[in-house]
Amino acid sequence: MDGRPTSVENAALLTLGGLGYGSLLFVWFSLPAYLNPIIEELGLTGTQAGVLAGAVPLTYIPIGLASGLVIDRLGARVGIGAGIALAGLGQIGRAFTADFPTMLACTLLLGVGATGITFGLPKLASELYPADRVGRAASVYLVGSYTGSATVFAFGRSVLGPALGGWRPLFVASGLGTIGVAAVWTAAAWYVPAGRHETDDDGDFSLPSLAADMRAVLGHRDLRLLVVLGTMYLLVLHGVQGWLVTVLETRGLDAGLAGTVTSLLVVGQVTGVLLVPAVAERLDRTREALAVCGGLAGAGVLGLLAEPNVVLLLVAPVMLIGFGMGGLSPLIRAIPVELEGIGPELTGTAVGIVFAVGEIGGFLGPVVIGTLRDVTGSFTPGLLLCATATLVAAAAGVAMSSLDN
Repeated sequence: MDGRPTSVENAALLTLGGLGYGSLLFVWFSLPAYLNPIIEELGLTGTQAGVLAGAVPLTYIPIGLASGLVIDRLGARVGIGAGIALAGLGQIGRAFTADFPTMLACTLLLGVGATGITFGLPKLASELYPADRVGRAASVYLVGSYTGSATVFAFGRSVLGPALGGWRPLFVASGLGTIGVAAVWTAAAWYVPAGRHETDDDGDFSLPSLAADMRAVLGHRDLRLLVVLGTMYLLVLHGVQGWLVTVLETRGLDAGLAGTVTSLLVVGQVTGVLLVPAVAERLDRTREALAVCGGLAGAGVLGLLAEPNVVLLLVAPVMLIGFGMGGLSPLIRAIPVELEGIGPELTGTAVGIVFAVGEIGGFLGPVVIGTLRDVTGSFTPGLLLCATATLVAAAAGVAMSSLDN
């Protein structure tokens, strides 16, 4: 369409993107929500279960950078739509798997779609809004994403799955629903015109153009620190979220209660997403916000080491982890837009690098926790690893010199 989008159209498109992100998180974390039954039905080891829980982050490692570069050229709208559709197809495929290799292959396909959404939405926000509002804009679509993960943990295992007949029918239904969201996105993305911060030419696919973008991003000191921060963030997020239901079940909680407590992690994330960027922007204290969020998450992970007789005592550490991780999430996506030499033009590439490297941590978190449990018979070593990672994340945030100038 011609013309410029209105503020309502901007908000509506970003909200619809959040719905797509929520659909992704629902299908993504439906596997951790049903991890114990899937382990039993497919005959998985702890290491294999950890690989499946970390398979989507694993996808980001080889293709994350390429996905970011492509989105900077083809546009955020194409990347987001294709990503939602691939996530739905991968979820449907997972419903019909009979062994570890085929489940892994379908989960990797879902992960390919996830990269389009993860990198496309920050790019879209940078096109629709000025740099000083991108953090709050990110909160819009991140709240949508957390709604998806909260729903699958709170209701997927205890309500929706039993109502549909088990995890396989749930996977089919959620996959079809995700493809439906992709169709709605396609229509909306065509209807809403280009944002005010979009450029007419976002580059080409020539080697010199790609190399120039890479040099600009990798040569930035604070972007490299953001990669370290992102790696630790993703290690903790996927490690804890991938195993928390199972950790609680091994302590004697029934599946429904374990899922409910895990959904509080998402409640904490939503709170952090909504509060932290707004406070950081108002006080101009992004660097301090990164440090505080890392410290709070670390305190929460250490709190999980306790095994209280009253399950409600686990609410506080779970909420702390969620708040810290939720606060970091929009800041990680918004910081590249604020950095001199990056800006909206290279946001897709910058976020792609952060997640391509960072998802090494996202993959290793669930895998190492599962492997350490196989070796030691306990989740304690893995939780201690996550607590250490939160401190490294906080230190990387403090070391960023170009923030809060």
